[in-house]
Amino acid sequence: MPQTLTNLLVHVVFSTKHCRPFITPEIEPELFAYISALCAERGTPCLAIGGADDHLHLLISHSRTKALSDIVRDIKAYSSNWLKTRSPALRDFGWQDGYGGFSIGQSGVAPLRRYIAEQRQHHQNRSFNEEYRILLHRYEVNFNERFLSE
Repeated sequence: MPQTLTNLLVHVVFSTKHCRPFITPEIEPELFAYISALCAERGTPCLAIGGADDHLHLLISHSRTKALSDIVRDIKAYSSNWLKTRSPALRDFGWQDGYGGFSIGQSGVAPLRRYIAEQRQHHQNRSFNEEYRILLHRYEVNFNERFLSE
């Protein structure tokens, strides 16, 4: 086979440090554009991005040459540094250390895009920690409850 072709879709979720409400609707357009550009630079197109005040969801087409951990590390590091320059109110901004990365099939793309787009409405009734637990169960990920409350 003369070339490598992939379609590896990943739902990535990560929160702000201590789930602090830094991501306002005012900063979202710039932040989402910046993160999308970071993804593209890493050969990982961002197909959808959304979130609430304390976390983000991304649907990415995973790079065929880079580790997911490296991609997420870069996205978080560069966007954190960039956000700190946007406003004095963001001077203490940071992302939580961990992240969730969940594989999805092509048939799950449309529902996941809707889910990501409706994050602000969704979080009027449910905290990020509640949502994250639900996602971990849905994607059948074993986890230690102790680490979710930190």
